[in-house]
Amino acid sequence: MLRSMLKAAAVAGTLLAASPTAFAAGEAEPIPNANFSFEGLFGTFDRASAQRGLQVYMEVCAACHSLHHLSYRNLRDLGLSEAEVRAIAATVQVQDGPNDEGQMFERPGRPSDRFRSPYPNDQAARAAQNGALPPDLSVMVKAREGGADYVHALLTGYADPPEGVQLMEGMNYNRFFPGHQIAMAPPLSDDRVSFHDQTPATVEQMARDVTTFLAWAAEPELEQRRALGVKVVLFLTILGGLAYAVKRKIWADVH
Repeated sequence: MLRSMLKAAAVAGTLLAASPTAFAAGEAEPIPNANFSFEGLFGTFDRASAQRGLQVYMEVCAACHSLHHLSYRNLRDLGLSEAEVRAIAATVQVQDGPNDEGQMFERPGRPSDRFRSPYPNDQAARAAQNGALPPDLSVMVKAREGGADYVHALLTGYADPPEGVQLMEGMNYNRFFPGHQIAMAPPLSDDRVSFHDQTPATVEQMARDVTTFLAWAAEPELEQRRALGVKVVLFLTILGGLAYAVKRKIWADVH
């Protein structure tokens, strides 16, 4: 028993004596709260921000990351017109077929098509990314602990490594990524895109907008579900009050 306690104390002493740099290299910083409009019981998506986020996704993220679970026609829920949705879908070429000759062919995308993947298969994706498989972003906000705050922090957390921190070859330093070393290069830089509404395209703005879009993509029914939940709670509250009033009325003469 005493020997075990002494061993544990020795291990603890070794850890405490370790340099702060060693801890900094392995522990991600706490994720800050970005205060998105869709947070909370009555939160809603900022449609203008989500539309800008769609532009960031298409011009930056779509080169590597797919959105398998989202169709172009879903963009109507972001406030885009039918003509705008058709125009966006038509910017990509989709494989279809076979035709009457039994051959596959490519055609412009349609609103009913799902977002086109940048690679034909996972093997091609890995080959293009030095063995790394870029994750699908359809439900990324739901899949990561910290949700939208984590995605926003990751996109804005790139920085030069602190003194004494050695990065592995091909890795980049990110303050909020576990271990601080991430293979994805910084995807955003000021003025990387030109927003249609003339909003200044800072890294912070683009990160916030694309995170809003990805949060919507992960839960496009979020607002309707919350509205239904509020209605159900109100209905049950009124029903409970009526039931209590009826009970008091029926048993009023019973002592």
